[in-house]
Amino acid sequence: MNADTRNRILMTAMELFWEKGYNSTSVSDILSRSQVHSGSLYHFFPGKQDVLIGVLEFYRDGIEENLLNPAWDGVDDPIERIFALLAGYRMQLLLTDCTYGCPIGNLALEIHEPDPKVRELLAVNFSNWARAIEGCLEAAGDRLAPDTDHRALAEFVLTVMEGAVMQSRTYRDLGHFDRNIAVLRSHFDMLVRAGDQTRTH
Repeated sequence: MNADTRNRILMTAMELFWEKGYNSTSVSDILSRSQVHSGSLYHFFPGKQDVLIGVLEFYRDGIEENLLNPAWDGVDDPIERIFALLAGYRMQLLLTDCTYGCPIGNLALEIHEPDPKVRELLAVNFSNWARAIEGCLEAAGDRLAPDTDHRALAEFVLTVMEGAVMQSRTYRDLGHFDRNIAVLRSHFDMLVRAGDQTRTH
């Protein structure tokens, strides 16, 4: 029993939860795709919910390495980093014909009454995502309107992303994502204009 086996189980479960959903993925599905024996899986994860917790912990611990750093590679402007991150979700939708979206959002919508540990990890993942956006807003300094609530705006960006993904998946239409992000871009442009006016007076 080694870390490679555990990691293979988690990576497989992550793919299946993203493709099929948590409830539609069975332990036998995970075993079949990962080519791991049941004894090995149950050594690391006593049940399917324990696999879910492991997946959510992986997302939590790997947000910089697996999500932020790839999206922000070569993008220095903090505001553009926000839209580069959003563009990554657009690419996922584009490559999957609008069938797969944000894995955390998918799980949060699917699991109606999550176990407290699962709910806590879902919330932490959302909080970490919003905190990354908040960091971009803080890095933008006085470019935005001076009364901008960075935390609230970061949460709003998350809400727009999740809603845009959900609508695009429902309608199988990337236009829903693009229109939502365009409105968000207009909002940011307005905040930047307000910041410009403040600095020139």
